[in-house]
Amino acid sequence: MLPAHPGHTPGSMSFLFEEEKLLVAGDTLFQGSIGRTDLWGGDFNTIETSIREVLYQLDEATTVITGHGASTTIGREIRTNAFVRG
Repeated sequence: MLPAHPGHTPGSMSFLFEEEKLLVAGDTLFQGSIGRTDLWGGDFNTIETSIREVLYQLDEATTVITGHGASTTIGREIRTNAFVRG
C-alpha cells in the first residue's frame, strides 16, 4: 500500500504491487482523468498534489488499474492527463 493520498475522499488509497509494476488506483487516477472532487471531503488541490507527489513518483512503466474504465500507465498519465500533467 502507498502512503495515503487524499483528494477524491479523505481516505483515498491505492495498492502497489512493486514487482509486477501494477497499481490498483481506485478512484484517484483514471486514463485521462482524475477522481471526482465534488463529493464530501473531496478537494481538487489535494488530489492534484497527491497524484504529483505520490503516484507520479512511481516508475513510468507501472500499469494503473483504475476504478472505472480502461487501464493506463503512470508514464502515459504524466504526459497526457489534462487534469494533472507531470
